[in-house]
Amino acid sequence: MAASSPPLSLLTALLLLLFTASLIPPSQSQAATCTKQSFNNNKRYTFCNDLPSLNSYLHWDFNEAQSTLSVAFTATPPKPDGWVSWALNPTATGMAGSQALVAFKQADGALGVKTYNITSYAPLKESEVWFDVEDSSVESSSGGAITLFATLVLPEKGRTVLNHVWQVGGSVSGGVPLKHEFQPANLNAKGSLDLLKGHSGGSTDGNSKLKRRNIHGVLNVVSWGIMFPTGIVMARYLRVFPSADPAWFYLHVSCQVSSYAIGVAGFGTGLKLGSESKSITYSVHRNIGITLFVFATLQVFALLLRPAKDHKYRIYWNVYHHGVGYSVAVLGIINVFKGLDILQPDPKWKRAYIIVIAVLGGIALVSEAFTWVVVLKRRKAGKSDNSYEGYNDGHTRQEP
Repeated sequence: MAASSPPLSLLTALLLLLFTASLIPPSQSQAATCTKQSFNNNKRYTFCNDLPSLNSYLHWDFNEAQSTLSVAFTATPPKPDGWVSWALNPTATGMAGSQALVAFKQADGALGVKTYNITSYAPLKESEVWFDVEDSSVESSSGGAITLFATLVLPEKGRTVLNHVWQVGGSVSGGVPLKHEFQPANLNAKGSLDLLKGHSGGSTDGNSKLKRRNIHGVLNVVSWGIMFPTGIVMARYLRVFPSADPAWFYLHVSCQVSSYAIGVAGFGTGLKLGSESKSITYSVHRNIGITLFVFATLQVFALLLRPAKDHKYRIYWNVYHHGVGYSVAVLGIINVFKGLDILQPDPKWKRAYIIVIAVLGGIALVSEAFTWVVVLKRRKAGKSDNSYEGYNDGHTRQEP
């Protein structure tokens, strides 16, 4: 059984390596397909950019003397009855404060464009915006893409670099576009637009936040999702062997303390991300994370409060220590899957984690059966049942 430790360590190291590799941002480049696009109205534009998120494209012309901007924005909503939007933000770089054009099916079933002053994630209300709209129209393609056309009169002449935001959503209710998803692709759909040079830059802030989200995920997967359950397996099954004493105790403590330290870093990055995105809340994931951190802190105190093995309160400490420990392991694994559902990385990362947990569970299952065989043999041979309880937690072996 002592030989089971290296495979566990190897699996942990392998998953850490794989998840660290996932921190490298995926390439945002796309084939320059916007230069090949044509429109039913045969309009032509001077500039064309493949936007770095949501598989969308922007064409435009800018008349500096008249301060008019003609645009054609193309994107595909996640569902057939969804919506697409392109907006300018005169005061900030994100969604809050953006002045949006939103295209979707109107009450009569025809595609149309409405304007919205976006101030929050509350239900939208049609309103006037920062710019005047001289004309607007919409067309759709057989593949589900929607192109929004508009000519805007910008109120600030001479301003040629603007912040723009684009978005897609899956549903409309009562003539009102509903919330979009909050996945990395949606959150990164913003950038700067140079009207004269024909350049649309992606949001570096979005890339930075995505990297921090990935770091948060890696830290918590490695700590609560792998190392903590591994430490439990070490303590439960290695101590049945006299030759593993006191090594099992120090392995267990080292693994759990390291797990807690990494987990604290992961918890801290989660708090930071939450403070930066007050309007985006993953309540279940957050609440499980807070509970997990509290339980894990109690488990650290268990190390400091551990009574002697023959102390009358030792049985209560055992119940506390084991109960809180198993709770942390279960909550950690559940929250890892919650986090993966939020981040939505490449499916191979979720599959890799499932494989690691399945292997760890298989080792625990086989070890449990083997342990009971050893314990029953010792009982039959007349040895004390306390032989399974270890040899005084890594200090000295129990006296006969």
